[in-house]
Amino acid sequence: MQPTLDTVFAALSDPTRRQILTMLLEDDMAVTDVAEPFEMSLAAISKHLVILTRAGLISQEKRGRVKWCKLEPDALRDASVWMQGFGQFEAINLDAFERFLEQELHEDSP
Repeated sequence: MQPTLDTVFAALSDPTRRQILTMLLEDDMAVTDVAEPFEMSLAAISKHLVILTRAGLISQEKRGRVKWCKLEPDALRDASVWMQGFGQFEAINLDAFERFLEQELHEDSP
């Protein structure tokens, strides 16, 4: 079953899960190594890994006694395509917009 965009974005909504994905950009990692930098239990990390796996963002494989996590970059493709649809809009330059509003305000005042 293909994960939905909602599932992918829900998985990405948590900063711990985003940090895990960033760590997995480097290489596959054992679950215990993934958990090491976090101040939470291995069970809590495992829950995050389940969410990432269900979203298709990572895969987990048991090698001997060790469970390994691997980034699945293709899982972000649909989300990336969806977000690129908004790329047609330029980012707003807030400083320039503020100057424009101030200029308009001063021109309209008596």
